[in-house]
Amino acid sequence: MLNFSLHTPTRIHFGQGEVDRAGEIIATIGKKALIVTGRTATKKTGVLDRVVQALQQAGVETTIFAEIEPNPRAQTIDRAGLIAREQGCDVIVGLGGGSPMDAAKAIATVAVSKRPIANYLRGTESGLWRELLPIKEALPIVTIPTLAATGSEANSGAVITDWETKVKAGIGGPALFPKAAILDPELTYTVPANYTADGAVDMFTHLYEGYMTGDEHAYVQDEITEALMRSTIRFAKPALDNPKDYEARANLLWTSTLALVGITNTGRGGSYPAHAMEHTVSAYYDISHGRGLAILAPAYFSHVILHDRPHRLARLGRRVFDITISDEQEAAKATIEAMITWFKEIGTFDTLKNVGVKREDLLPMAQDTIRVAGNGATTIPSTHPLTVEDVLAIYEAAYE
Repeated sequence: MLNFSLHTPTRIHFGQGEVDRAGEIIATIGKKALIVTGRTATKKTGVLDRVVQALQQAGVETTIFAEIEPNPRAQTIDRAGLIAREQGCDVIVGLGGGSPMDAAKAIATVAVSKRPIANYLRGTESGLWRELLPIKEALPIVTIPTLAATGSEANSGAVITDWETKVKAGIGGPALFPKAAILDPELTYTVPANYTADGAVDMFTHLYEGYMTGDEHAYVQDEITEALMRSTIRFAKPALDNPKDYEARANLLWTSTLALVGITNTGRGGSYPAHAMEHTVSAYYDISHGRGLAILAPAYFSHVILHDRPHRLARLGRRVFDITISDEQEAAKATIEAMITWFKEIGTFDTLKNVGVKREDLLPMAQDTIRVAGNGATTIPSTHPLTVEDVLAIYEAAYE
């Protein structure tokens, strides 16, 4: 196990009806809130009204910014940051899925710094991110997730897309840890089935990335990771079959949080090459992040992990998918097939061609993946450094 330092300062309020305590919780943090949410979902479900009412009853003034897109845009972030500053907001509330929560963190940053968020995006050509990250100053943030997926509710990272330059990249820093996260599983009842399924794949990917690429002697972290992967697989289908299955929704939501709060990879390390490759795809084509990850996973496992660490892939299969084959290579191959079967069961199995990606964009996307995620290097980290050619081969294998 590697040396580590773990800091998880977010106070988590979990359970049925907790959203109705949003006012009393947020009133201890700020007096004027900018509520950051998507364009339609929280309005249609009534969740936005519940949160606004709870805040107003607690004496917290509210300004609503309901313009966040999937894969939140840098230009939208900058506009909201200006509103927060001009309105004198002293707390930012991210209400919705990963996009509003990530946007809330970015808005909290630019509201204080007055800089465009594009300056902070890792890997961008300006290089300003080297000076600006990690982010140490931002307005306080509260998250209220309505989807189990990204884990953004309790960590210090966010992913933002600059649509003009086709850069989708991360920001992070201690100031971006939410002061509080309100996790009410009932808020996820009305999530569309494809969002639920894509979210499960995102959680699963958060878990397998470090598991495959990190230190192999972190026993506790491996055990936790395997348990969380099993939970994801166990509860995804029941949540799809019965959207109001509280236990399924509760377990998925808590798994989402634990998958990326730091406890799995701390002391194990590892990298996120599948995320890096998918970020480029969704920066070009604005597809669902989870769906993109499902498309890339079989190709990534087959072209990289199967050759570099088949024993890790076999272990995942035995511990998570109940593979019983003794031969490591065959068990590893069977694991890939088991994962594909699960993707098909929850409706996420797909191809790049089917979601509209043009073959002529594969090479530019591979080059941009290295440029943005390589942090100045000519490769991105995985079980071995991945070159443009490696990434292109994965895109090609996932194309059709």
